[in-house]
Amino acid sequence: MTNKLYAVRIFSLHWDESLAFYRDLIGSPVKFSDETMGGAQFSLGNADLGLERVTADDPETAQLVGRFAGVSIEVDALDASFEDLKSRGVPFTAPPAQQPWGGSLAHFQDPDGNTHTRLGSS
Repeated sequence: MTNKLYAVRIFSLHWDESLAFYRDLIGSPVKFSDETMGGAQFSLGNADLGLERVTADDPETAQLVGRFAGVSIEVDALDASFEDLKSRGVPFTAPPAQQPWGGSLAHFQDPDGNTHTRLGSS
């Protein structure tokens, strides 16, 4: 049996804004989007990113929004990607930084405050 990562799910209280964020600012191709269902799927190469709308009146799912999501998105040129996304209004917590394991990374947030990692070579 072979295991492979299919998708990582991100939860959103601001679904329309987040849909535009991942599609237009981050530049992830949309594989599927359904406004009625409140779900979308974006291609990230070997796996997908799933965006799911939740409501603030459901405390169980609302607590999944606005946290460090643990999603790392690799790019070819981190510094150039950082400058491009920053100029388009993507909020980063700090500029790219060299890591002890040899790569560089920077954290950014989506419209719901979910924090992701952008990593790659500088």
